[in-house]
Amino acid sequence: MLLTKPHPSALAAPSAALPKPGPAANRVATPLPSSSSRRWGGLRVSAASVAAAAQPTPASTAAPALSRVDVLSEALPFIQRFKGKTVVVKYGGAAMKSPELQASVIRDLVLLSCVGLRPVLVHGGGPEINSWLARVGVEPQFRNGLRVTDAVTMEVVEMVLVGKVNKQLVSLISLAGATAVGLCGKDARLLTARPSRDAASLGFVGEVTRVDPSVLHPIIASGHIPVIATVAADQAGQAYNINADTAAGEIAAAIGAEKLLLLTDVSGILADRDDPGSLVREVDAAGVRRMIAEGKVGGGMIPKVECCVRAIAQGVRTASIIDGRVPHSLLLEILTDEGTGTMITG
Repeated sequence: MLLTKPHPSALAAPSAALPKPGPAANRVATPLPSSSSRRWGGLRVSAASVAAAAQPTPASTAAPALSRVDVLSEALPFIQRFKGKTVVVKYGGAAMKSPELQASVIRDLVLLSCVGLRPVLVHGGGPEINSWLARVGVEPQFRNGLRVTDAVTMEVVEMVLVGKVNKQLVSLISLAGATAVGLCGKDARLLTARPSRDAASLGFVGEVTRVDPSVLHPIIASGHIPVIATVAADQAGQAYNINADTAAGEIAAAIGAEKLLLLTDVSGILADRDDPGSLVREVDAAGVRRMIAEGKVGGGMIPKVECCVRAIAQGVRTASIIDGRVPHSLLLEILTDEGTGTMITG
């Protein structure tokens, strides 16, 4: 069974509903005459009375603040539902290109941490990897939504994801007021990899064979946010590029996460790939498999959907595919009934 909803661009973020001060808020008041009284509509009134009438009333100045309080009040049931629960967020794609969007995502992640959720951030870095590949004269190639990774590309992927993007995200979280610990799949054998079944065509693209989350538990329990780059090694130490969606799903299952969220470059699963307005609001795992069989889900969406279904099969309660380009999409999906993407259930 699946439900559709309007495209997320039609939904306003919670902050958009807040009333803004009108032009009068920025208008300079006209000076009153120096005399102690003046005529107004045939009546003589004091200058002090006119000045008092021109001042904003407590009710008008309190309206914006009350609206903000209403938004917080409406979020309370969702905060209570997720308090103390672990949520795994996969971050990548176009949402990483814009500094403004990047800062917005990080602030939202920190906000969730402040209200009692336990976020874990798993990240890719496709745009940054492509930029650095261009510097060394390598043309990026993809097959079925996965990056073709030869030896040179693997070296660049590890350098960019682990050494640059990971530490940049850790720094942004610190600037936003929380603390983060940067890791990759190699650290404490968090992820163990093996060659992909399509290794002949994909190169050093790996599959996750094992997750050891023991390094994550004390970090999460201490109130820190783990930030995980999806580079892992096999038993012999060979590095592999792991699809970030897949890695996030496996990590979510291993740590018993309540929810998995994939921030992507699309609004979610569409009932009709040619109709942006046919966003599927909610679908169960069986419905997703049926959509794949019917060809309604294809390309780069397939590994995203498959990792969600696999995570749910291993105990994750729900998984959502949301548009990371929509401001505050993370908060909209977790703290509102409407959400902003596609939620997949068991």
